[in-house]
Amino acid sequence: MSLSSVKKLTVCGVCVALCAVLPPVFHMVGLGSVLSPMHIPVLLCGLVCGWPYGAFCGVAGPLAAHLINGAPPAAMLVSMVPELLVYGLVCGLLVKLIHTGNLYADLYCALVPAMLAGRVVGGAARALFMMGGGERYTLAMWAGAYLVQAVPGIILHLILVPALVVMLAKAGLIPSRYPRRTMGENAAA
Repeated sequence: MSLSSVKKLTVCGVCVALCAVLPPVFHMVGLGSVLSPMHIPVLLCGLVCGWPYGAFCGVAGPLAAHLINGAPPAAMLVSMVPELLVYGLVCGLLVKLIHTGNLYADLYCALVPAMLAGRVVGGAARALFMMGGGERYTLAMWAGAYLVQAVPGIILHLILVPALVVMLAKAGLIPSRYPRRTMGENAAA
């Protein structure tokens, strides 16, 4: 059982809107750049709605935030849009392909590779952009920006995103990936 197209569009729209709303809230308390709040709705959209919606959210979210809030600045969009596109795309594809029998295992098997691939693509996009301006972008700069400084955000995403998916399923807002069988179904199986 999966979400209808209308529900997927609705969830995707909410996630795009959250990309514009969450960062200013996090920045008000000084945690915006540390926790990468825009990544949360993109990852969630990919996991809940699938790769096309996740990829769209990864592009539309930062663009909407830029148009509404002026942040992220245009120079950051060059690396942020490819990074978030890959987040939504890869986690949406992997969650569709991976079925371990355990929801958390499925979610982490989709999230971790998506987050790594997104960081690689974002770093490559930033390197190309900087090269065009005659600047160098080293591996140490990439590791510092996308790994070391990102550790608090990575930890938050790995805790919060799976918890949100589980809460949405328990609340009946999204279909349960592994519905529990009743006693009668267990006996028949």
